[in-house]
Amino acid sequence: MRRGTTLFLKIAIILIGIPVLALCILLVPEIAGFAAELYPDIAYMKYLVLIDLYAAAIPFYFALYQAFKLLSYIDKNKAFSELSVKSLKKIKYCAIIISILYVVGMPLFYLVAEIDDAPGIIIIGLVIIFASMVIAVFAAVLQRLLQVAIDIKSENDLIV
Repeated sequence: MRRGTTLFLKIAIILIGIPVLALCILLVPEIAGFAAELYPDIAYMKYLVLIDLYAAAIPFYFALYQAFKLLSYIDKNKAFSELSVKSLKKIKYCAIIISILYVVGMPLFYLVAEIDDAPGIIIIGLVIIFASMVIAVFAAVLQRLLQVAIDIKSENDLIV
């Protein structure tokens, strides 16, 4: 039963990663080109958008990898281990980095939204920032709970 559940979650992680990869390959260059067309006087606008969006994809995929590792630990009955705590800690940091990168990129999104008259771009950026921060807080809470459970388990092992 547990193996089937973790297999489902591993497949879900892969299915989350595939559309983001497709967006990075197909849509991000289009967005950067569109931003460069809106601001032809700012020659490096395209590169700023590319750097910001691709830089956010790196911690996203690292966090997916850490989630995959966490599910592998659960499969190996190592869920209550320091390895799991480290994976959750890395996921938390990745979510924080993604939020910071989007906060830094918000002025670019604002410039594009102002010229194109599309406030939805800013809302999408804010939703990504908020979702990343929620994930960071959730990972921090899980990390703390798991650490407490590991401490209790080690105390019980010493008593017995």
